Amino acid sequence: MDSQRRFRTPVAVDKRGRTIVPIPFDPDEAWGVKPRHPVRGSVAGCSMRGTVEQQEDGPVITLGPAWTQVPLRDGAEVEVMLEPEGPQRTDLAPDIATALAAEPDAAAFFDSLAQFYRKAWLRWIDSTKRNPEQRPVRIAEMVRNLREGRKERP
Repeated sequence: MDSQRRFRTPVAVDKRGRTIVPIPFDPDEAWGVKPRHPVRGSVAGCSMRGTVEQQEDGPVITLGPAWTQVPLRDGAEVEVMLEPEGPQRTDLAPDIATALAAEPDAAAFFDSLAQFYRKAWLRWIDSTKRNPEQRPVRIAEMVRNLREGRKERP
């Protein structure tokens, strides 16, 4: 599944110098229903990381004034490339994906986490290579913590 999206769109620049990039597609349809969509990519050739936000007029990404060396002007049409950031559920090992699928609340919370937290959970589980009997124990602990709304191990 190709999760990368490319498009051209006019941007808006507000009084505070923030660049608002309208998203011409539904991120939930493109990448699955999630509470948040952390993304990475480029806007007008400049690398960016951000989160898709739902506004009255549809989904947007708001970039602070420091994200680019060359500020864009209000209404400028730009080339945009976006993709979900960090490991997605479709990238997970089958045992982890199955455990999350069995607990929709934990799975939804996992999907909402920044990549830092998702990667930390996966590294912790993968560090059981010398003690494979610990892997299912850690997966169960991760799911329990996610279900309780914890981003990381206590």
